[in-house]
Amino acid sequence: MKYRSVIVTERGGPEVLQVVENELRQPAPGEARIKVLAAPVCAPDVTARYGQSPFVPRVPFTPGYAVIGIVDAVGEGIAHPAVGDRVGALTAYGAYAEYVYWDAKKSIPVPGTLDPGEAVTLILNYIVAYHVIHRWAHVRAGDKVLIIGASGGIGTAFLQLGALAELEMFAIASKRKHAILEQYGATPIDYHTEDFVKRIREVEPDGLDAVFDGMAGDYFRRGFSILKRGGTLVGYANPISYTGMLKVLSQVALYTLLPNGKSAKYYSTGVSRLNWGMFLDDWAELFRLLEEREIEPVIAQRFPILEARKANELLESGDVIGNVVLVSPDWS
Repeated sequence: MKYRSVIVTERGGPEVLQVVENELRQPAPGEARIKVLAAPVCAPDVTARYGQSPFVPRVPFTPGYAVIGIVDAVGEGIAHPAVGDRVGALTAYGAYAEYVYWDAKKSIPVPGTLDPGEAVTLILNYIVAYHVIHRWAHVRAGDKVLIIGASGGIGTAFLQLGALAELEMFAIASKRKHAILEQYGATPIDYHTEDFVKRIREVEPDGLDAVFDGMAGDYFRRGFSILKRGGTLVGYANPISYTGMLKVLSQVALYTLLPNGKSAKYYSTGVSRLNWGMFLDDWAELFRLLEEREIEPVIAQRFPILEARKANELLESGDVIGNVVLVSPDWS
């Protein structure tokens, strides 16, 4: 029996994504075989395809940072999850496929009542926003924050979770995307026509409590400059090389050591996953919020799993508000 997956055949744009067939094997000891219901299309998939990552896999490889699916077989020695369970996985690579083989101990319990296309956005985009807000910045109700890069999958997660946390939010995005920022109570700033540092200093001369930086580069330095004493900047953008990673970490160290009472931090799911129990607790909380409709992921468009090329073209167009997801035609 065979199954299909999408592979990167060479470094480049969405055109290098091709569908291939693979032999469907039995899971090895410790593995669960997951029939994929949904996978997000996100920025790390794109940077990996172009080779713009410190830890990019060799070509050919299957992209896909996260997945939700149904366990349809398990290897020896596996008691949990069981066949028929719905689970998620933070895969980093491999989710653009009809089946995924995964370490059963690293599977994430997912309520069977949830729409997989919505729930899969919680595996990466919402967990990043939740951790940055609550675990790294330690915000409190009424805190004033800036979201840099506020209209994509992670950005809209920040908006929803920030609104739930009763934050006073400023958010940066292009003018045509300001409606989604205003929907969640954020004050929009157009990066094309406004200097966000000047704008913040005019309206909040004492500075902000936190800045969430998903863009890196010059935004890091400028975002740090508008913090109040005791404020925190958390960067979470993916470095595009080893050199870029070292630069980010050096910036964090330097700005934190400056004698101004401010701090800088860098969030990475790779490092943070060392505390797996924290991840499981926070995913459970996010699934609860979704079940109770306290959060509602913004889905720009859904594509069949094997149409990942079209989905990547849309994501790279710059026109996306919210999330792009791949879904199985028979997920229900």
